[in-house]
Amino acid sequence: MIHVIGLTGQSGAGKTTAGAVFKSCGFAVIDADECSREAVLPRTDCLKEISEYFGRKIINPDGTLNRPALASIVFSEKSELKKLNAIIHPYITSIICKKINEYKTLGKDFIILDAPTLFESNTDDLCDLIISVTAKEELRKKRIFERDSLSEEDISMRFRSQYSESFFRKHSDFIIINNKSEDEFIEKTKEVAEKIKAYYSPGKTLLNLN
Repeated sequence: MIHVIGLTGQSGAGKTTAGAVFKSCGFAVIDADECSREAVLPRTDCLKEISEYFGRKIINPDGTLNRPALASIVFSEKSELKKLNAIIHPYITSIICKKINEYKTLGKDFIILDAPTLFESNTDDLCDLIISVTAKEELRKKRIFERDSLSEEDISMRFRSQYSESFFRKHSDFIIINNKSEDEFIEKTKEVAEKIKAYYSPGKTLLNLN
């Protein structure tokens, strides 16, 4: 039987690193960001619907999505982000379900669904367990700046559009805190991977979240 594990958390907390660790532990990984990029390829129904609402200004001359232009709109106005999510999430979910079925056919036991907007898209409904990665705000800002070279204002807008740490704690089965070294974070993630494998092994009935 296949088990889908949702992996989400705050921007800059280290979710991508966690996903790589789970993959190294034998978990199949579905990257919702990759599914999102697939959903908005040129000439797709999803991109057409987005451009009809937000205008041609979010389409590049070559027909691809102008991500910075769209981000400047949706991260500055919550209602616009809500509208974008309403358009794109059903398309992404359809792609995710297709990939889950493909892994079922391949006989995989565990799938990590790496999804920054796991709760916003309701794809948490597809998951047996939820893992959230969190970190201190100053560390997350530093990581995002080094990774994406975004301005302080852009980072703050992104943070304001996301759920709080308390939300993730309340709605997750595991919380992995990434406030120290990368090596320690990797070891914590490996421990969670082994706990999940042990829980779903024959004869196990109780999941120890500690």
